[in-house]
Amino acid sequence: MSLFRRRAEKEFDPTQPLVATGNLSRRHFVSRVIQFLAIAAAVAAVAVLVIVIWAVVSHGAKAISWTFITTGYPTGVGPYLVGTFEIVAIATLIAMPIGVLIALFLTEYAGRRWTRPVQLVLDVMNGLPSILIAVFIYILIVAPTKKQSGIAAAIALAIIEVPLIARGTQEVLNLVPSHQREAADALGVARWRSILTIILPAAVGGIVTATLLSVARAAGETAPVLLIDSLAKGDSIQLNPFGQIPNVPVRIFQLSEEANPEGFTEAWGLSLILIAIILALGLSSRALLNRSKRKMSR
Repeated sequence: MSLFRRRAEKEFDPTQPLVATGNLSRRHFVSRVIQFLAIAAAVAAVAVLVIVIWAVVSHGAKAISWTFITTGYPTGVGPYLVGTFEIVAIATLIAMPIGVLIALFLTEYAGRRWTRPVQLVLDVMNGLPSILIAVFIYILIVAPTKKQSGIAAAIALAIIEVPLIARGTQEVLNLVPSHQREAADALGVARWRSILTIILPAAVGGIVTATLLSVARAAGETAPVLLIDSLAKGDSIQLNPFGQIPNVPVRIFQLSEEANPEGFTEAWGLSLILIAIILALGLSSRALLNRSKRKMSR
């Protein structure tokens, strides 16, 4: 036993300074390599975004004018912009209540038995290709009625928005301090009343953020509107959601297929407007999310 103790004391002396071994040096080297690769990947992603934005701005800026934005076909794209706004607005009106209710169910009512399956379904829906959703709505609505419509495209976009709103709202509701729920329960407040008067007001900023992110995603989707609402003419504004509504993604696709240099310029201009709207929504959502987190952390 004394021999073993002497060997242990020889191997480790707490009074001696720590010295890096070969294994520690290897770990530091691997850590630096991984850090370099992570930074390189982030820089590459930012570089791609900058290149895309620069290409769109350089090609599309020459097409932007007040007449281009406000008039209809063939000199402008006003009806297409209004149509896209209308379709996305209807989709959001459908998706937002459903997404918020799903998030409330997951955070306030569902146990672990239900939470994981529902989250799995939402994640699968979020990963579905938009063309599959478009085909589903086409078979469900367009094929039986033999008529394309803006409401059908809005329903397809709503299916895309629901998982984004539900998952984003769920994350924000989980950030609401638990002592607010406990205080409401201690005072005997009904669960539905505490949700309406305490939890939802505290998380409204995050809910709006999740909604804006879903709107930015839906506004740029091409497959649903291309398959479900692609025959509308852009010479006038169409406000009837049950009829065909002109929209920006379909117009960009149509112009890209034409062998017309002026059409290419118009497509670049529409792309610039669309990407500006998406960037504005993304930045606004981030600002609202940061504000909501600061408010809930007080």
